[in-house]
Amino acid sequence: MRRFLLILVCLAFLPAPARGAEPNVIAVGPGGYAAARPATAKSPQDTIYATEAVAGPIPTNDWWSSLAWMPFSERQYPHPLAVQAEKGGMRVFFPGNRITGTRDAIFGFMPAGSADDLLFGHSNQKEFPEARLDGFSDWFVRARFEAGGNEMLITYGHGSPYIFARFTGGGPQVTFAKPPKVFAGDTAGPAIGVTLNGKHYGLFGPSGSKWEGEGGAVLTCTTSKDYCSLALLPDDSPAAFALFSKYAHAHVSDSRFETRFEEAESVVTSTFTVVTEALEGSERGTLVALYPHQWKHLEGEPLPWTYNSVRGEMKLLACESFETRHRFSGVLPGLPNVAGCDRAEMAKLLRAEAERPLPPIKDTYWDGKWLGATATLIPIAEEYGEAEIAEKLQGRLKARLEAWFTPVNECGGVKPEQLFWYNKPWGTLIGHPASYGSDVELNDHHFHYGYFLRAAGEIARRDPAWATKWAGMVELLARDTASPNRADPLFPFLRNFDPYAGHSWAAGHARFGDGNNNESSSEAMNCWYGLILWGQFTGDRAMRDLGIALYTLEMNAIHEYWFDVHDANHPAEYTPSVVTMIWGGKGANGTWFSGNAEVIHGINWLPIHGGSLYLGHYPEYVEKNYAALREENNGKPWDEWADLVWMYRALSNPEDAMRQFRAGRDSAPKEGGNTTANTYHWIGSLAQLGRVRPGITANTPLHAVFEKETARTYVAYSAAEQGETVTFSDGFRLVIPKAGFFTAERPLK
Repeated sequence: MRRFLLILVCLAFLPAPARGAEPNVIAVGPGGYAAARPATAKSPQDTIYATEAVAGPIPTNDWWSSLAWMPFSERQYPHPLAVQAEKGGMRVFFPGNRITGTRDAIFGFMPAGSADDLLFGHSNQKEFPEARLDGFSDWFVRARFEAGGNEMLITYGHGSPYIFARFTGGGPQVTFAKPPKVFAGDTAGPAIGVTLNGKHYGLFGPSGSKWEGEGGAVLTCTTSKDYCSLALLPDDSPAAFALFSKYAHAHVSDSRFETRFEEAESVVTSTFTVVTEALEGSERGTLVALYPHQWKHLEGEPLPWTYNSVRGEMKLLACESFETRHRFSGVLPGLPNVAGCDRAEMAKLLRAEAERPLPPIKDTYWDGKWLGATATLIPIAEEYGEAEIAEKLQGRLKARLEAWFTPVNECGGVKPEQLFWYNKPWGTLIGHPASYGSDVELNDHHFHYGYFLRAAGEIARRDPAWATKWAGMVELLARDTASPNRADPLFPFLRNFDPYAGHSWAAGHARFGDGNNNESSSEAMNCWYGLILWGQFTGDRAMRDLGIALYTLEMNAIHEYWFDVHDANHPAEYTPSVVTMIWGGKGANGTWFSGNAEVIHGINWLPIHGGSLYLGHYPEYVEKNYAALREENNGKPWDEWADLVWMYRALSNPEDAMRQFRAGRDSAPKEGGNTTANTYHWIGSLAQLGRVRPGITANTPLHAVFEKETARTYVAYSAAEQGETVTFSDGFRLVIPKAGFFTAERPLK
């Protein structure tokens, strides 16, 4: 009788399918996702400001994303230029000669309503009702301005000093803040160089055209042809003007980013290719400005011209394509047990975590942090011989992930929460409950879902059958954050990762005057770490290599722009040791949610695990950063995230870290996504292993090298039961007889 009543109740709550409607749930293996927004969930705006030329999933979380979310756009920072679509056309501004630093921030933004430089507009249309996204490629974008048959298509891109334009119903008109000085060419001809407020621009009309209005603030190109370009020049020399004239009419029509991981050398090679349409002449390439993380690892030499930017010096290159090569320094599923911790004490800590009550479901971020913390404990429990605890923790992980991956309740109806649902207009998978705008603004998907991927990767290490069973849902989350397929029918290409900037962006809409932003670089790394582990332990080489590429590029961007480990990119006036939050137009020393010194530093450390060793690649910087934190905290005891501070301290001085841990582990406040067991194991392991030695790599992704006093320790992990031999770049060979962690120590000469 009870079963009969349950069936009646279930039937009462099942949604009635509409004739011709999509099914309520899309099945993916034993799980799936909801095909429409659950009644209790929120969704992003319905309006997408795109033309019919744009098909498929819409990129979000990009430097130009506001163009698709607004009638015009907010300020965008492709660097070296800043631009903004507005009623009169495309506002153009060069912030490079106005970059300043203070105690709180690096400023390189475009002032609101800035008329300091110029407005690139249409000669027969003073105002447009809107600007819409009309096309995009990997780091270029096209905006369409249209009114009454008059049209202007503006193409611009990351790193490009050019703005390319096509016109219907008129021609180009450039309005300056005040009359510019013509320093090259002649207004009676198609190409002129002008100077305004110490900034130099080239205006390149088509052959046979001329510029009218010399001596005034408005220059109009008289032409019967439909194209024009404008460029920011690095100086007012004849050589620079001639160079930019050469490439002015090779309009960029496509940009493509490709990577390959060369496992034997542990190197990520990235290829950046542009496709151009030669509207005049036969030039096939273009000019690009490279960021420090690019030109420092460039295959070839840049030209002798530079631009200043909020990211540091950008160097000019003429090319159809260019390549960079970055060394991948390896990751580990965890740190090995090297007798740095008391076994009984560690067993007690692990047991306490295994017996801790399960936290209630909150949202994708906070549940994700629990998933990540639990996953980190499993290899630690294995290393200390606590097999039962490892099994229990893994069982908890599986149950929680399966609950998220199963959108139906026991009655077969769509659950009200703890599920993922697909938003078709934007092309994204949204977890519900959501938080921090991950639903309505599509923020932070790499932060949230990265924890799910990291947890799934840990399960795959131990239980390949579970990974095979649930692979479909795990890989959907991976595709949502970083689909490698430009033709993916569900998701845009590399949603959260900007291949040209070399790092990810957090805001889905980028509707800020300072452009888009990314605060917790370490949580982005956690996502790519998850891709590496999942790909490695499921045998998906393509996903593993994608994770390695994104991890390696983002790591180099972090060292350059967040930490500035070489003290070369931040202005001298900016005195903090870290930029906590990268914006398109600035760098900020603060967080969205706290002004506490420990949080300001720690937000770019957490979560700390076997993918976090890159934080110790520059021990001198770790010392500098830790000293700055002590000073900013006025030497007081840590009153927030003390465990993260100790773990970071262990990267350069594990003895002091252990002293602080012993003194404060029972009283100091901890970070909510970490555990005392992980903290103790990390510090104890580094006390034995020493400092990270990133210059030595291996022919497996799962490796690390450490040095302490007179010894070098090699660490590798293998999942192969038959074992393998790992060869390190300094010639050392580590023979691994079976699956697991293995270490070997060699005296330094």
